[in-house]
Amino acid sequence: MSLGWYAARRLGLGVAQVLAVVTVIFALTWALPGDAAVVIAGDDPDPARIAGIRAALGLDQPVMDRYTSWLGGLATGDLGRSLVTGQPVTAVLGAASEPTLLLAGVTLLFLVPAAGALGITCATRAGGRFDRWTTTVTVALHAIPEYALAVLLIGFFALYLGLLPATALGELTPAALVLPVTVLVSRSLCSLARLIRASLIEALASDYVAHARRHGVPAARVLFRHALPNALAPAVQQLARTADWLLGGIIVVEAVFAVPGLSAAVVSSVASRDVPVLQGLAVLFAVLTVVLHLGADVLAYRLAPRAVS
Repeated sequence: MSLGWYAARRLGLGVAQVLAVVTVIFALTWALPGDAAVVIAGDDPDPARIAGIRAALGLDQPVMDRYTSWLGGLATGDLGRSLVTGQPVTAVLGAASEPTLLLAGVTLLFLVPAAGALGITCATRAGGRFDRWTTTVTVALHAIPEYALAVLLIGFFALYLGLLPATALGELTPAALVLPVTVLVSRSLCSLARLIRASLIEALASDYVAHARRHGVPAARVLFRHALPNALAPAVQQLARTADWLLGGIIVVEAVFAVPGLSAAVVSSVASRDVPVLQGLAVLFAVLTVVLHLGADVLAYRLAPRAVS
């Protein structure tokens, strides 16, 4: 199967997945208890005022009409307007996603080279002291939930030593990024480096690598030209899953370190029953997840077609 045909097939499947997910998102968000009109009306609301707010916001329309209207807006990039502030949902998400994207970008910037270097080093020294110690530390570190690790780091580096700020209130400075990025990199590094190590060990033990060695191919060429591309195919897919996990992990880390990102938008929209913002957040996560996995599958197929179905 050619790369173009495989990419087209995965793209079609991705579009179907996004459509299914956004339908479920719509059904779940509109089934939430509470009424945004009551929240907007404030304390001791007048029933007539609530009815007027519902009519102005379109909350009195049939569910299917709201669904088709919302779906049509998604096709053009229009996620609607916030029921509370009246701002476009895209503007709300754009402002809230800047700190989150910064955290994710810095995390991946450190994660990818560190995981690759650590996994390759352990694989080429499999069974040695460095490999054993690294495996022990990564397994132990991966067992600690990100919120617990965040609290431990805050207690030691911020409260006990006073070297770093405990939260990012006010401004997300480079110093305020250190602890959140450390938490996110630590857990992701453990799983990704271990997968690269295991895949590379398997690749180095394969027949094609043994054949290359018998023909006198230099060790570095065997490692980087023959073994590593096949070992990276599952690692690329794991990286997509890691980036997917980062979406959820960042929300938790942002809440612990008071980073004004998507976690604050989630809490605010749930508290105010701002359904369009909730829907926009869910759609954003769903689309990013599908795009990440689509890109990872295509890249993995490019690296090792036989390793990807």
